[in-house]
Amino acid sequence: MEEKFLELKSRLKEIADLNKAAGLLGWDQRVMMPPAGAAVRAEVLATLGKIAHEKFTSDEMGKLLGVLRSYEESLPYESDEASLIRVARRDYEKSVRVPASLRAEMSRASSQAQQVWVEARQKADFNHFLPMLERQIELRHRYIECFPPAEDPYDVLLDDYERDMRFNEVQGTFEQLKEGLVPLIQSIQENADRVSDAPLHGHFPVEQQKAFCLEVVKHFGFDPNSWRLDSTVHPFASSIATQDIRITTRYFEDFISPALFGSMHECGHGLYENGVSPSLERTLLARGASSGLHESQSRMWENLVGRSFPFWKYFYPRLQQTFPQQFAEVRLEEFYRAINKVQPSFIRVEADEATYNLHIILRFEIEWQMIRGEIALKHLPEVWNNRFQEYLGLSIPNDRLGVLQDIHWSMGLIGYFPTYSLGNIVSCQIWEKVLEAIPDLYEQFERGQFLPLREWLRENFHRYGRKFTPKETLQKVTGKAEIDVEPYLRYLKTKFSEIYGLN
Repeated sequence: MEEKFLELKSRLKEIADLNKAAGLLGWDQRVMMPPAGAAVRAEVLATLGKIAHEKFTSDEMGKLLGVLRSYEESLPYESDEASLIRVARRDYEKSVRVPASLRAEMSRASSQAQQVWVEARQKADFNHFLPMLERQIELRHRYIECFPPAEDPYDVLLDDYERDMRFNEVQGTFEQLKEGLVPLIQSIQENADRVSDAPLHGHFPVEQQKAFCLEVVKHFGFDPNSWRLDSTVHPFASSIATQDIRITTRYFEDFISPALFGSMHECGHGLYENGVSPSLERTLLARGASSGLHESQSRMWENLVGRSFPFWKYFYPRLQQTFPQQFAEVRLEEFYRAINKVQPSFIRVEADEATYNLHIILRFEIEWQMIRGEIALKHLPEVWNNRFQEYLGLSIPNDRLGVLQDIHWSMGLIGYFPTYSLGNIVSCQIWEKVLEAIPDLYEQFERGQFLPLREWLRENFHRYGRKFTPKETLQKVTGKAEIDVEPYLRYLKTKFSEIYGLN
């Protein structure tokens, strides 16, 4: 039976290699590829996706997984071997429902649409992107039809990013989130003049930003021998291997926050995949357990670490040395308040911690309605703008700052957005456990020591990769399998009550 397992592992490694090759081409497409290469790149990615899908859904793979069921049951549930068979079977049972031709179409459409999205965003012209979005929605409907009827069609898409999660569960969680956020944000706005983010705006040469961002992520665990930091239109992280981590950010000479916190955010994603056990390399277990758990790590390093006062007690003098003209006269306390200013804004990835979730809830509700056919796609900018005014009180000046700001729908990532807020929530559940385990954590930050945090996360969380379900993983890390909004709301209320002098 061990021989059959080795055969399975060999087949899965070959498929993992194909997927990683596609991942590298996807990274190149968004970071280095000349725009004219988009058409051919789309075909290459479609071919790789089709081959990988055919290999994974082959009759031989199905037979192997069937033969290995008894072997799996004879092994400890937590073993690498049992986990690989178990997760492979679950993935196989989903993938075998999807024709290889449809998988290739989805890959091709994603690649084609990304370049059109870049062009449409530059022109602030939604109509230029509309045909691509219509195509993506059509493909998602065809994908949904491959599966047994769900309680809600959106459940099928959500399950790809947050296994076993359902629309009703997300909706209920977000209702709790809104109940806590709306009055908090209102109270903050009544005291808005207590905080100014003026110090973050000015002239910040890009090369100096790059050098400082690199210094920060090196303290987190970025290793030049196995990591890269590059610039792109829409920041992302990509893991080609546990020792080949690609993170990106974007730089604005007149605003330092996007590069600074974008680098920390994507480094958090990279640390998760870099921390997966080497024994899982080149298998389908060598990545995060879910998008929500992944996002918990990026938001943790960006916000719970990077926007904390102890962090800047160490790094602010270094920032002042890098930008003496901009920060020499700005006190640490003033800078800390500036980076934590709560103010409704257009761009999701640059939003403050409190209003960020309203951006996510808006997108979650809109894409759910798109899948249900309740929104005519040609009217999407109008729907977006009206809801944005309702949720964040801002009038959208153009499509670039509105419906075209995110790359996700061009990539077909529908069902992905809610995992951002789920990640926010989970980050604080995990953080409370971290503080129990490392009581002097903030004192370590003040000394520039961040690796003990990384090592705790690696030992208690990251090394498991995708061996367990999201709920099983959360149970292991926090002792509780269910997502709990309260730690996150406690964190926000405590932090912003102090900054804004709220009762």
